[in-house]
Amino acid sequence: MTKIDKPTPNADAQTQLSESLRHEASQDPDPVHTGPVTKETQIIAIYGKGGIGKSFTLSNLSYMLAQQGKRVLLIGCDPKSDTTSLLFGGKSCPTIIETGSKKKAAGEEVRIEDVCFKRDGVFAMELGGPEVGRGCGGRGIIHGFETLENLGFHDWDFDYVLLDFLGDVVCGGFGLPIARDMCQKVVVVGSNDLQSLYVANNVCSAVQYFRKMGGNVGVAGIVVNKDDGTGEAQAFAEAVDIPVLAAIPADEDLRRKSANYQIVGTPDGPWGSLFAELASNLQTAPPLQPSPLSQEDLLGLFDSDTVGRNVVLEPANAADMRGGKLVEKRSLEVVYDAV
Repeated sequence: MTKIDKPTPNADAQTQLSESLRHEASQDPDPVHTGPVTKETQIIAIYGKGGIGKSFTLSNLSYMLAQQGKRVLLIGCDPKSDTTSLLFGGKSCPTIIETGSKKKAAGEEVRIEDVCFKRDGVFAMELGGPEVGRGCGGRGIIHGFETLENLGFHDWDFDYVLLDFLGDVVCGGFGLPIARDMCQKVVVVGSNDLQSLYVANNVCSAVQYFRKMGGNVGVAGIVVNKDDGTGEAQAFAEAVDIPVLAAIPADEDLRRKSANYQIVGTPDGPWGSLFAELASNLQTAPPLQPSPLSQEDLLGLFDSDTVGRNVVLEPANAADMRGGKLVEKRSLEVVYDAV
């Protein structure tokens, strides 16, 4: 049997790809804008741990704002592209990144009607993200906003632009609204669990960092989602000095309707007053400078049995790493006797 060698990738192509990826990863956001905020539109970035319920909160909040007569644009900035799925009854809308790639291949320009869709007064779009292993999600966010600017983003007439961002991804693109003063204020969504509050605390730290560099973005407050009444999120808000804008209970009716892609933020619905209160608080909440917690202080919000705060760190040594069998090796260093 004749052996057929597998073709080897072109070494030059691999080198160019590696250099391209390194260059992409090394790009920093533009310097922070230090001038005054002059936009009449309130641009609000919402951050939170993946799966904490940002999309649920934002879909219902944007719907309520529209029902109150506000012009609202909801932009999903999560690579999962699921921010608008509840708003559109489970339907996925074409993303800016995916549409842009197809249009570019066809030699065409992206149009607003290709990527922006509306329901009952809410305008919505998804930035999207690259396929797994084929690009940087943060750079995808930057590219998406460049496309928005080309479409006239700064000339659009909205009362509110709500941006849905992952908070547990720390690369530059996901910090874009804070780093570049693209929004006036930030809202964090959390719950009574350590991981979501860890993310919320990180976002507060980012705001504080860019404030020291001359930025203007502040934190308007926290939305406590799936609130079970244990109080850790409330304690966190008090500790970092931000208000609780709303507490959405851990309720089976809400869970079921969210799973079925049903909007509950309607003025005449049983949950209408909750989202009306959130809308009111969001509109009037000032951008505050928070006081983020240290890791120990964050752990201190929880019972020690929950977080294992009483565990003592025991250092390992070289013998431990070898299963307890450490063999001394003779040194190859040559030592000369003094003359």
